Amino acid sequence: MGRWRSDLDALWTRLAPAFRRIETRRNAKRLAQAMMAHLERRNCWTLAEHAGEAGPWRFQHLLARAAWDDERVRSDIRAWACERLSAESGLRILAVDETGDLKKGEATVGVQRQYSGTAGRIENCQVAVYLAFATAAGHAAVDVRLYLPKSWTDDPGRCASAGVPEQVVFATKPELAGDMIEAALDAGVTADFAVGDEVYGINPELRGRLRARGLSYVLAVAATTPVTVEAGRTTAAGAVEQAGIAWQARSAGNGAKGRRLYDWAWIDLVDQVEGHAHLLARRNRRTGELAYYLTWTPAPVPLQTLVTVAGRRWRIEETFQGAKEPAGLDEHQVRTWTSWHRWVTLAMLAYAFLAPTRARARETGPHEPAMIPLTCNEIRHLLVSASTPDLDWRHRLRWSRWRRRHQATAKQLHYQRQLTLTA
Repeated sequence: MGRWRSDLDALWTRLAPAFRRIETRRNAKRLAQAMMAHLERRNCWTLAEHAGEAGPWRFQHLLARAAWDDERVRSDIRAWACERLSAESGLRILAVDETGDLKKGEATVGVQRQYSGTAGRIENCQVAVYLAFATAAGHAAVDVRLYLPKSWTDDPGRCASAGVPEQVVFATKPELAGDMIEAALDAGVTADFAVGDEVYGINPELRGRLRARGLSYVLAVAATTPVTVEAGRTTAAGAVEQAGIAWQARSAGNGAKGRRLYDWAWIDLVDQVEGHAHLLARRNRRTGELAYYLTWTPAPVPLQTLVTVAGRRWRIEETFQGAKEPAGLDEHQVRTWTSWHRWVTLAMLAYAFLAPTRARARETGPHEPAMIPLTCNEIRHLLVSASTPDLDWRHRLRWSRWRRRHQATAKQLHYQRQLTLTA
């Protein structure tokens, strides 16, 4: 526990230049720690009560108006996580994917009716594209871009009301992903592969940007994606059907139920680019369902390497799950550009600390056969238990009275507004 607390203090010392005042940094640290607490709901009210505050004002001020550079904090998070997760030799992977947070109304920045992978359907939601860094030791989100639909970027007044900077223009999700990958490479992050799902794999501009940077990739694509093989132009599904290839049973890594075994095959692509391009196909051994990937590497690599990388794409899904449950990534109740970025930055920070801490604990700690290794949730539980303030019933009673007064005022104002609208 002492080592974890020391590492956490070292991380906040590293982040200090991003904050103009030490009080602001202390409030950010307290909010980030409170975000890991075991609470039914996480917002400024519940987090402030848990942290021993008399009201939510300090945390609300921190998210909306305080002077600190959340972009610099995310840059330091990226460096911190990549340094510690790269300590173990092996493949270093940059994974991109988006996640949606369901919202009501139209005022929250970036919200509109659009497809949400979280809900599995079109909903009123925000969508953000994340970049995760994954190795055999662990994984963490290291950057994020909020996706602003054209209904927002084409409406300057709406953007201004939500605090969107004037220089922000419309960008597709693959463009946002490419920007984050290039920013990571420019910052000195060393990566061996980039991975992403079909949204990113079918985009030729993104594939071109990755090749221009010399970054190998394994990107999922649709069955109808056009490819060029020796026999000519066809689709990914057509190439596999026509080639008469031999399938090989390979493991894409370990899952919750053991090794994830699939049948795999690859076909050389005829592309006018330097390097080695392949169409990689995966077949479910039970259902026969096929999945397709476009791959590119500057130098030849064995099939097993591409299979392993394809299996690591799911790390970003695990990152979303980990950052949402222990750190409240998706529980924000903020509307503006600045507040949203600050909330997700602190949630990313919390999980980016937990993941490398788990990796280090597994490397250096004692291994007892009767226990599973430490998990992020267990480390979170121990840290929260050690840092939770001892609050008496008077504190809880003050908060109960404050909440009920605030809710009574809100109810009265709501009724007055309804009367005004119907008059």
